[in-house]
Amino acid sequence: MTAPDKYRIEIIPIPQYLPEQSAPEDKRYVFAYTITIRNLGSIAAQLVSRHWIITDADNQIQEVRGLGVVGKQPLLQPGESFEYTSGSSLTTAIGTMKGSYQMVAEDGTHFDAEIPEFVLAKPSALH
Repeated sequence: MTAPDKYRIEIIPIPQYLPEQSAPEDKRYVFAYTITIRNLGSIAAQLVSRHWIITDADNQIQEVRGLGVVGKQPLLQPGESFEYTSGSSLTTAIGTMKGSYQMVAEDGTHFDAEIPEFVLAKPSALH
């Protein structure tokens, strides 16, 4: 096992449009996303902070940085996973999110776990 395999985090995002919270006539499109974070490495690692890059269809970019996720800084043992749901709103019916979680391994190593880009889209907005 090579050293980087010690620090392997899998991130699976599942977005969902929330029509009941959205107001397209006011350019407000609200989305929920559920994220599963799984430690595929061989060492325990704690999620300490997040960095999101949210881009709408007009190419307006919001960057969000903060401690933890949903008020937590989960410590994941090898093989463990953590799931949470959060949300975002856009002024367009389509956008994307991507980013990274800043992690600290049990041995003190700091590393980033990349959040793969995913699409936020009102169902009728994609053809």
